[in-house]
Amino acid sequence: MKKKVLILGAAGRDFHNFNTYFRDNPDYEVVAFTATQIPDIAGRKYPAELAGKLYPNGIPIYPEEEMADLVKKHSIDEVILSYSDLPHQYVMERASMAISAGADFKLMGTNHTMIKSKKPIIAICAVRTGSGKSQTTRRVLDILRNHKKKVISIRHPMPYGDLVKQKVQRYATYSDLDKYECTIEEREEYEPHIDRGSVIYSGVDYEAIIRQAESEDPDVILWDGGNNDFPFYKPDLLIVVADPHRPGHEKTFYPGLANFMMADVIVINKEETALPENIDEIRRSAAQFNPRAIIIDAASPIFVEHWEKIRGKRVLVIEDGPTLTHGNMEYGAGYVAAVKFGAKEIIDPRPFAVGSIADTFKKYNHLSKILPAMGYGGKQIKELEETINRSDAELVVIGTPIDLGRVLKINKPSLRVRYELEEIGKPNLEDVISEFISKH
Repeated sequence: MKKKVLILGAAGRDFHNFNTYFRDNPDYEVVAFTATQIPDIAGRKYPAELAGKLYPNGIPIYPEEEMADLVKKHSIDEVILSYSDLPHQYVMERASMAISAGADFKLMGTNHTMIKSKKPIIAICAVRTGSGKSQTTRRVLDILRNHKKKVISIRHPMPYGDLVKQKVQRYATYSDLDKYECTIEEREEYEPHIDRGSVIYSGVDYEAIIRQAESEDPDVILWDGGNNDFPFYKPDLLIVVADPHRPGHEKTFYPGLANFMMADVIVINKEETALPENIDEIRRSAAQFNPRAIIIDAASPIFVEHWEKIRGKRVLVIEDGPTLTHGNMEYGAGYVAAVKFGAKEIIDPRPFAVGSIADTFKKYNHLSKILPAMGYGGKQIKELEETINRSDAELVVIGTPIDLGRVLKINKPSLRVRYELEEIGKPNLEDVISEFISKH
């Protein structure tokens, strides 16, 4: 008898686990996926074109709230949790719900889900969303290219559109962002690579993606992780970023602790704005869970052209969406810049929020002074634009990694806040990457 499986996901790790382990496995029947975190995923199907010969009708995707009912209705044998950035308490609550409904509960490990590449792989991951993976990835990319190495980057999936068309996505120009109808979240990750004249892949089928990337004959493949998930590929070097603004989270979130324990290098980021005791707490966690890891101290200083325009203004601050939502941060680089450069007032965006943006504030009620740059589809992007333009701010301070002006028409002056990783002292990433190059 085939085991009946329900995969809990958020349009990323869930599809990868299916593709690598379940897709052509005759011992299992994946009855359905469930979805959370990301809007407008539930109600769709994982398409037959990607699901393989065992699923000619594709696989339905339901809201996670229906999990217990699905387990009972379909006599599910195994519930597989397949998404990230989750408190350990939340994980065990889902386990208890599955068990109480009669099913086994599983988490999939690296042996069954990591794909081996023919090329050396450096992976950048984190203990939480918003720790600083993106600027760390950019820093590693710059170091590798300074060493005259050809690098292809592959980003953790964000397939929120037509999954068949998104099977393999290759981004080399800004027109590619329009070609694939990228969300704001996707642009935040891809644009910095394009800015550097570098190629980055993403999509749905990561076996197909890695083989196409390998065909370009890079010296190194750079895995740019998502949330606090662990890599889809077996890394030759794993760099994990920790956040001293959230000390203790490195050991209380899934699968961030797994990353922390597997890391070859732990980067303690944002030290320039963190309390010394919080930095020390992460050092103690590293000594407890991964004493072999190299520890690198780092900062992410902010840069604002025409910063003087902030002084004395009533400003609306916009930050990276996932960092604020499932990352649970209350502020980011934009807020730090507004305070540092003397904003008269940081206005509350909630009275001006419309549609799904207003719903976001209700769901994530820790947010009050910051507008998350939510934009998972055309409709939500328009609602974000309307929210900004309805506000009575004199200036918009944008802390996202992209130029929002490319996707929004903002009717008031705006300034971008940029940030890059800078290591403090030794060892640094140059030391680590130089040794990696000598070995590989």
